[in-house]
Amino acid sequence: MGQVVLEMEGISKSFGATRALNGVKLTVRSHEIHALMGENGAGKSTLMKVLSGVYQPDAGIIKVDGKPISITKPAEARAAGINLIYQELSVATNLTVAENVFMGSEPRTRWGVADTAEMNRRTEEILRLLDAPFTATTPARKLSIAQQQQVEIARALVHRGRILIMDEPTAALSDRETDALFAIVRKLRDEGIAIIYISHRMAEVNALADCVTVLRDGAYVGELTSEELEPTKIVQMMVGRPLGDFYQSKTDRKAGKVLLDVQNLGGGKVEPASFQVRSGEVLGLAGLVGAGRTELARLIFGADPKTSGRVLLDGKEITVNEPLDAIRLGIGYLPEDRKGQGLFLQLSALTNTTMNVLGRHSRAGVIDHPMLRKLTREAIARLSIKVGGPESIVGGLSGGNQQKVLLARWLEIQPKVLLLDEPTRGVDVGAKAEIYRIINDLAASGVAVVVISSELPEVIGICDRVVVMREGVVTGECQGQDINQERIMTLATHDARLVA
Repeated sequence: MGQVVLEMEGISKSFGATRALNGVKLTVRSHEIHALMGENGAGKSTLMKVLSGVYQPDAGIIKVDGKPISITKPAEARAAGINLIYQELSVATNLTVAENVFMGSEPRTRWGVADTAEMNRRTEEILRLLDAPFTATTPARKLSIAQQQQVEIARALVHRGRILIMDEPTAALSDRETDALFAIVRKLRDEGIAIIYISHRMAEVNALADCVTVLRDGAYVGELTSEELEPTKIVQMMVGRPLGDFYQSKTDRKAGKVLLDVQNLGGGKVEPASFQVRSGEVLGLAGLVGAGRTELARLIFGADPKTSGRVLLDGKEITVNEPLDAIRLGIGYLPEDRKGQGLFLQLSALTNTTMNVLGRHSRAGVIDHPMLRKLTREAIARLSIKVGGPESIVGGLSGGNQQKVLLARWLEIQPKVLLLDEPTRGVDVGAKAEIYRIINDLAASGVAVVVISSELPEVIGICDRVVVMREGVVTGECQGQDINQERIMTLATHDARLVA
């Protein structure tokens, strides 16, 4: 373990009457990956914005190398070697890699113009350290999200960054890209850089962290070393209570008649696929990234055109040419990208919740606004959505609460079938437990639920049966004792003919 490079002591911050941080402390060392964990709203992002100069604390001390420093703006944080890489990347795609790395701090020639040669030279040095598969002169528009993240890291290192803050860095990465990022993070740690790593994913923290600090409700809860890391212990610290069985009991559910019958449905990258879902059942769609699970759900929902097959609902063949057809039939689809494809972030919780049922609550073209407010308030209470009220803007909510608003929209159509694509991605453990409860309640009420998830413990924990896909092909099905990690991964990684 390295030397202490950062100490934050007694950090407090309020926004009006809301206390976001209350006497928080954090100690980080060189040669260390220090995970910062807590539910959404626990204060993680606020604490990091204080450290990076975006916010100024109401109280507390920040020390670097044992000396108190004042950070009143991001430039002062960078001068102290502190760099924050946001979850939403800030790479300018119209510039080269080197121009992005030195944006706003370009070295100058004696004639006062940007020294492009020096920028390229220094950028290449950093890219070699990161084993980057591109050069300083590569246009940023040609880079993948994972490669753009390397540019952000290079920007921090070129400014002699000693403390690197990474906020949910794998949120948009595939498994392969995540493994490559982990290799970079470990390499930077071995070079002596102190890394503060924010993540909701317990597996990532177990794989990477040398130390974990947990926050809850804006306060410091405790610190754990790598030897003390246990998922159940971290979760209990985060939520403030023993979580017990993380998943709802599946024994309370009883599958009824077949509600959704997919027969040889194909289109795009999906080969003709067949499966059934019964009322009161949670069916999992598992597979690796790119297996075709999302594409299959979009075919059922009418978001993409099918080229073969048919779909039966409650024993009758249905025609779904567009999502509106599916909605009218009682089929809902919660997309993987809730911000890009699901929610209207600039609009209210009321508008987002009720937009699919406006026709049901209007007469002669006049919308019954009191009824919509009533429905939204009921949804807020039923799903335990932490929001100021129906008129609150959805973009200001945490990830878990945004997801519950989107779930509320589909519950308003009183669905027969609900397709949920990565329903707990990017939400904290408390919100995950609540979403699992909602899924269980839906199944118990007779809804046929299809869950697409890349988290195997989630698939195993909440699904009654699991259909597995690989490269657009359904490779098999698991149920009962066969719903285990080994069987699912075998089906997900091998040709269907070899695992029958």
